[in-house]
Formats: sequence, C-alpha cells, structure tokens
Amino acid sequence: MFLPVLERIGGLLEQKGRILVAIDGRCGSGKSSLADLIAERFACRLIHMDDFYLPPERRKRDWSEIPGGNMDLLRLEEEVLVLGKRGEPISYAPYCCREGKMGRVRILPFQNLTVVEGSYSQHPRLAPYYDLKIFLTCSAAEQEKRLRQREGERYPLFSERWIPLEERYFLQYKIPQQSDIVLDTGAGERRRS
Repeated sequence: MFLPVLERIGGLLEQKGRILVAIDGRCGSGKSSLADLIAERFACRLIHMDDFYLPPERRKRDWSEIPGGNMDLLRLEEEVLVLGKRGEPISYAPYCCREGKMGRVRILPFQNLTVVEGSYSQHPRLAPYYDLKIFLTCSAAEQEKRLRQREGERYPLFSERWIPLEERYFLQYKIPQQSDIVLDTGAGERRRS
C-alpha cells in the first residue's frame, strides 16, 4: 500500500538531493506507521508533531476554535523546518504532555530527508517548506475501530475532542486537496501529481 509513497520519496531525493516531507491525516490512519516505514527504508530525521504541543498555559483562551491552536507551529518552523530546508542540524526539546514539561534536547545531524509526521503538519504556516505532502485517511468506522484498540478507555476523548478539532482543520485549510498524495489506508490510494 505504501510502495508508491516510498518510490515518490526516492525519486524526489534523486532529483533534488535534499527534501522535507509532511505526513498529515486523520488520527488512527497510520501516519506513525508510514513514518516508521520511511525511516526503515531511508536515512532520515523523523520529527513527530506530538513533540510540538503548546503547553496549556501558553495556549490562547479560545485555542480550541483555532485550527492547530494547540500546536507550537512557530517553534516547529524555527527549530526544524527552516534548518531542515537549509540542510543544517536540528536541535529541539520535545514537549511531553503527560509530564507537562519539555523533555531532553534532541540533536539530529544532517540528513537529506526530513519527515514531519502528525496532524497539523501541513498547516498553511508550515506547508511551503515541504517538497512532498502526504495525507492519510480512513473511514470513520475504521478510525473508530483502530482508536478503540489503540486508546482503550481514552477513546471518548478522541471522539469528543480531538477528531472534531482535526476535522475542522482539514476542512478549513483543505488539507486533503492541498496534498500531493492522498492515501486511504482502509481501502485504496488516490494520487495527485
């Protein structure tokens, strides 16, 4: 299922030499699995959007009304995307939601491929940095099944809060339509050139 994505990345690396890739999509659609597969196939720097949550005290009061309002997009841009585009090493401290604090600084040496995976990775502020934008989706029934298996008792938090926030973001910024590849991980692939 992911072979066309791997082939596209390989072709872009041959053509451009250095690329940045975004994997956005619905929670439970396989973003992390695809990112891990890419990391197995290519030497790359793998960045997770989950490392760039805004601490609650830094969020705007109406953050849930702002698509991506819970994400530190500026920090991601400055600490990852600008440096990745220039081909420089990347250094950042991941934010840990469960502990409510920044983690140990990660230093990622130069690689020709930088992959940013996670919801909000294709936010309009970030999208211009990418050479390839991938959107993963699956049916609502498949999403529920996967999230119930993965999250267990925490599933209601996804159905009541995180899924509606993501869907608003996808709709407002037309993320699937702005993507280079749209892949339905529950069915089949639709590609855009």
